[in-house]
Amino acid sequence: MNLDLVLITGMSGSGKSVALHALEDAGYYCVDNLPPELLTSFIALQHEQQTPRVAIAMDVRSGVSLPIVPQQLEALRRDGGISLRSLFLDATTDALLRRYSETRRRHPLSRQEGRADVPEQHRVLMQAIELERELLADLRDGADVIDTSLIRPAQLQSYIKSLISAPQSALTLVFESFAFKRGVPLDADYVFDVRMLPNPHYVPALRPLTGRDEPVIEWLREHDDVARMYNDIEQFLTHWLDALARDHRSYVTVAIGCTGGQHRSVFLVEQLARSFGARWGALKRHRELDAS
Repeated sequence: MNLDLVLITGMSGSGKSVALHALEDAGYYCVDNLPPELLTSFIALQHEQQTPRVAIAMDVRSGVSLPIVPQQLEALRRDGGISLRSLFLDATTDALLRRYSETRRRHPLSRQEGRADVPEQHRVLMQAIELERELLADLRDGADVIDTSLIRPAQLQSYIKSLISAPQSALTLVFESFAFKRGVPLDADYVFDVRMLPNPHYVPALRPLTGRDEPVIEWLREHDDVARMYNDIEQFLTHWLDALARDHRSYVTVAIGCTGGQHRSVFLVEQLARSFGARWGALKRHRELDAS
């Protein structure tokens, strides 16, 4: 029996516990903070017990053992009886600092205890976060990244469930709309800026609507620049997707941004996902709309 294995790694405070709970709800047998030294024997045990779905969370608490994980994952990928997905949860340093400030929890790499000097605590926490980024860099490079900086736990759970439900036999495209005013998603493989296109925001009747509403869709389709942008993005992706698939990529995230993440980027994400979904697996995310 084929074993469906999901490995969750990422920055402390980025939502790994939320992701693991989502996988548990989806029927996965979940283990948090498994030491890398036990990974191979643990998977062998699950094979013997014919466990169909397993999710494992690893993070910087594994310390000096982390460097062996990429080699272990490569060996597991060569195993014909294992279907492996590696997900890395990331967030901006500002978002992580805010979360630690709100929860008052200690970062696992922070050595500072009981200081009343708030600026010094902030400096030490920032140093711990940057050190963690360095230690996890190799794991991030080999994984599919999810940026949790601006999404709620319910959104993250939905994203995780969408990813694991996508077929693994072919490349999966994730089209994501976003607002430049709130920052570029960290998980984007390609970013397209469409702020130069005609903006429905300046049409009073269209302002409260979104790029999924028919009046906005019809208005945008009337503009040649919108069609030209769509064609340019479609041609670029069509040209390179086969090469990305041959490079054993599981997911490719295509982020499309406009000023508010409400009209133009949403419209293009919807159209592109519909077009590419005929051949490739295609998922849609609307960062700003989903948050509301």
